[in-house]
Amino acid sequence: MYTLLIVIHVFICFLMIGAILLQSGKGAEIGASFGGSSQTVFGSRGPANFLSKFTVAVAAIFMLTSFSLAIMAKERTFSSTVIDLKKKEAAPETPATTPAAPAAESHTPADAAPAH
Repeated sequence: MYTLLIVIHVFICFLMIGAILLQSGKGAEIGASFGGSSQTVFGSRGPANFLSKFTVAVAAIFMLTSFSLAIMAKERTFSSTVIDLKKKEAAPETPATTPAAPAAESHTPADAAPAH
């Protein structure tokens, strides 16, 4: 599911890039206003055409997929940093068990002189 959502998200990204690049910019009106054009700089654009409606729809789908991917990524449990990976590699392994050695008796021989 996560991989499918990533594929859809990338496809939507390309659609949105294409839709934005195909639209004519508003900069033409601003440049024409200094040349004495009768059009207003921030005037009404008229009814929205198909390309602008398509851009809004694709942008809404892009936001939904982005939000869904963020939620899914938060729920996934995996190490994504090198620091986390190094901690796992350096984790101490369980020590090998050694046979129990007999307890050494700690008595001094009778002929040993006490140390002064």
